[in-house]
Amino acid sequence: MRKIFIFISVIVLFSIGFSTIGCSNKKPEPTDSVAVQADSLPDTSAVDTMESIIAETPMPKAADELFDDFIFNFAANKKLQHKRIHFPLDVYKNGKKDHQIQKKEWKTEHFFMHQDFYTLIFDNKKQMNLVKDTSVSHVEIEKIFFNIKTVKQYLFNRINGQWMLTSINYKPMYQNQNASFLKFYRDFVTDSAFQVRSVNDPLAFTGPDPEDDFSTMTGTLAPEQWPMFAPSLPREMMYNIIYGQKYTESNQKIFVIRGIANGLETELTFKRMGGIWKLTKLSM
Repeated sequence: MRKIFIFISVIVLFSIGFSTIGCSNKKPEPTDSVAVQADSLPDTSAVDTMESIIAETPMPKAADELFDDFIFNFAANKKLQHKRIHFPLDVYKNGKKDHQIQKKEWKTEHFFMHQDFYTLIFDNKKQMNLVKDTSVSHVEIEKIFFNIKTVKQYLFNRINGQWMLTSINYKPMYQNQNASFLKFYRDFVTDSAFQVRSVNDPLAFTGPDPEDDFSTMTGTLAPEQWPMFAPSLPREMMYNIIYGQKYTESNQKIFVIRGIANGLETELTFKRMGGIWKLTKLSM
């Protein structure tokens, strides 16, 4: 995705009011009709500008090599989106075909373009390398709705060298491959007391050095220090992109918050110890 980051960064330099992730107070975008609205909206002026420029620029053929490059164009370009959907689009519920969406019925899906970050879940560091794997030909974008405990999956396949949205699938959250972690995460972000209890003592920490903008510092934090360093986390809805990683009932989950315009990342590593999930590491 480095190519798209370079392109977006140039746009952001000419935009006003755009902020990074990390410890900012950002909220997720409003969800679609199957979910409750988010508490508030972030300032999306720079993202809107970026989206307009992407929409007006033809997508290079090379964008089909990496899914991340493709999805930014797909989400911002209405015309391209209509060309890259297999209409009539099959919609499944609980594994059974429910209905089809005709081309004239389709409403543009902007995914995470109206917020300044998106989220990813991995079992380990090795899975993170799939993001840059040009051989990946099947990707799923999950839109996870915590209030109604439902996951909306957008299934993409690369057909004849071009990424296409081929179907949508609704599943209950308890059937998700990350069900145990998602249940924990929902409690983690909605219950402040539970959140502090779920922070390991000590919490490994890697972050920017306040005395040197070009250096990082490592150390540990006590659970009571967590609120001072905690990044803003999506509460009602979040995204996950499956690049082919095969989830297991592993005892580790790496939760990544990735900036759209700046490429900055925040990683939260959770481990299940004695059947209880704990936040063990924060990297910013």
